[in-house]
Amino acid sequence: MITLIHFRPLVLTALTVAFLSACSSSVRVLAPVEDRTPAGRTPTVNASPVPAAPVEVAKPMSGSDTVVKPGFYMVQKGDTLTRIGLDHGQSWRDLARWNQLSNPDAIEVGQVLRVSPPGGAVETAGVVVRPIAQTASSSVIVNAPKPEPATAVNTPTSNTSAAATPSPNDEGLGFIWPANGTLIAGFDEAKNKGLDIAGKAGDAIVAAADGQVVYAGAGLRGYGNLIILKHNNTFLTAYAHNQALLVKEDQKVRKGQKIAEMGKSDSDRVKLHFEVRRQGKPVDPAKLLPAR
Repeated sequence: MITLIHFRPLVLTALTVAFLSACSSSVRVLAPVEDRTPAGRTPTVNASPVPAAPVEVAKPMSGSDTVVKPGFYMVQKGDTLTRIGLDHGQSWRDLARWNQLSNPDAIEVGQVLRVSPPGGAVETAGVVVRPIAQTASSSVIVNAPKPEPATAVNTPTSNTSAAATPSPNDEGLGFIWPANGTLIAGFDEAKNKGLDIAGKAGDAIVAAADGQVVYAGAGLRGYGNLIILKHNNTFLTAYAHNQALLVKEDQKVRKGQKIAEMGKSDSDRVKLHFEVRRQGKPVDPAKLLPAR
């Protein structure tokens, strides 16, 4: 005789067996799929479509990727219009005019500026263009202003002028030494883009060739009180670290004319830093100056 005590476990056991049987009967075992597609045909797949890979969107070019056409320049960090002009053999005033800049100081990194005359025309007023082979009819004066009265002219000593045959590479300009004094640093394209000439404060600095003042000021870091002369469409000269500037922008000067006094502005000693730029590129002045 089954008592209630024995009946309860039997009922639980029976319920458990029934539950497991129901679960096992609900599990579907999928038979292996056999590919019966005839040769040469693509089998049909009834699976859900796979999402297409995302399309990569081209990113805008950064400043370093932008291709700048010849005759133009992209402004870099730390640039000034004076620096850009010096590096491209142009007056900052011309750059401002060609680019319609009402405020020459308002240039921005990434801005593209024209650094050569529109259409290739020579637009620097008052600059005498002297070809290598000069004749009476070959010199061209573009928009020449009326001659200005000559300012005080310094007669260089023999050590400064050292009359010699002009270099065949100077387009007949006949550069002279801009200062007397000891040469303390020569040209190095990577470290020193010109010559350093020692002297005493107040020593005369003279124009190395005929030209026009395209910059006179202290707005170019590392150069102190600076004068830049444009001699023709090829050559610029720069005179840095002066204690006094004796000429003004747009003024025409003659070879040997005193344009500044030697000093130590933005320098650790009294000296003249002298550069010659051919189409904006620094060249060794010693190769264009007469032997001392």
